[in-house]
Amino acid sequence: MNQQEIDERIARALEMHSRGFNCAQCVTCACADLVDADEATAFKMVEGLGGGMGGFTETCGAIAGGATVLGFATSDGPHNPRTKGATHKKTKQLVARFSEKNGSTLCKELKGLTGGPVLRSCDGCIEDALRLTLDLL
Repeated sequence: MNQQEIDERIARALEMHSRGFNCAQCVTCACADLVDADEATAFKMVEGLGGGMGGFTETCGAIAGGATVLGFATSDGPHNPRTKGATHKKTKQLVARFSEKNGSTLCKELKGLTGGPVLRSCDGCIEDALRLTLDLL
């Protein structure tokens, strides 16, 4: 994927966010076609992952969306559960790279809700998670 295609996917994801999609939905829906996933189904499946798993407390939804995309890309489905090791490896890389870039993977810390500074905006998290996910695909 070239830089223009990456930039177009990021612009699309950020436009989705401006329309009310959560961070997980933005990343997942922006990649759905790359992993032969139906965008409407993907949207519904990750709805509870936005806002740090439904309330600004846990893992950033953009990362959760990226992990979902990596699972779609790597998993061989229920007939072969042994592919989870490959999915875990890619997801671990996603999380580590995101954390290195932003200083945390927790929504509440990224948004400055723990008394510390805002580490990254939601749009910034979407962009970072999407770039990293695309790189790992």
